[in-house]
Amino acid sequence: MNRRNFVSMLPGLAVVLSSQKLLTDEKASLPISANEYNWVTFYNREGKEWGKDWDTCLAEFAKTKIPGFEPSINDAAHLEEMIPILRKYQIQLPSIYVGSLMHEEELAQKSSEQLIEIAKKAKSFGTKIIVTNPNPIQWGNGPLKNDRQLLCQSTHLDKVGKSLREMGVKLAYHTHDVELKADAREFHHVLQNTSPENLSFCMDVHWIYRGSENSQLAVFDTLKMYGNRIVSFHLRQSQNGIWTETFHPEGDIDYNKFAEEVKKMGIKAHLVIEQCLEEKTIQKLSVVEAHKINYSEVNKLFTAKIW
Repeated sequence: MNRRNFVSMLPGLAVVLSSQKLLTDEKASLPISANEYNWVTFYNREGKEWGKDWDTCLAEFAKTKIPGFEPSINDAAHLEEMIPILRKYQIQLPSIYVGSLMHEEELAQKSSEQLIEIAKKAKSFGTKIIVTNPNPIQWGNGPLKNDRQLLCQSTHLDKVGKSLREMGVKLAYHTHDVELKADAREFHHVLQNTSPENLSFCMDVHWIYRGSENSQLAVFDTLKMYGNRIVSFHLRQSQNGIWTETFHPEGDIDYNKFAEEVKKMGIKAHLVIEQCLEEKTIQKLSVVEAHKINYSEVNKLFTAKIW
């Protein structure tokens, strides 16, 4: 994919100052979490169904000692079912992931209403950030959104983000690889045409890397361009383009350098482990063993060593 460098458009000093204003001490103190998708991939490998029995699943999650969990929530009822079990195992819910459809007016209205309903329930359990990745028109190699659809999407993201902000919850924009196609027009349009106060950024580091055809430069350019919007990092590592079983700073992405840049910019974002298995990933550890290593490595890199 062809990439264009937009860094010169944004003053570096403004990025640093804005990030310090945007991220409060409360955000800085959010506990490290693990995303639900990790567990889905491990369970699939073992022929098990994640979420079939929440008590059993979250009891296993609790064995990792990771304090926070970032589930993918379909609706408020889904969250309500989960909360008593999270309480039972003393697992926190600093952030949740909610899919959305924002590129057509009717779909966007419904998704916005759903986001607000979920946010009300999540806030009562201490959630501070709702991460959303507006769905593509079609997963895979489907058509990209046109200008009208992108305008619809950014308008509704800003609007619902304002509603959540007034509730005391941040809406954070997340991407996969499709948003980086066609010179990353969808990615840049959303972040250039929404207010930082209404829409924050959840930087999924490895999807930026993979979506830019395995470019570390794209990762660091994105950090420079949109550091003022970042409230959350999704963290994943790979070796030779393949997701690794566990997270380590050394790999396709130089996370030691990444963490140093984050420190220099004064970004104190929520850290979410998203170390997943894919088809070619070699697995030797159980899901609990792998996540204990992930937690230790992320904690050392971003908390003890860097911050």
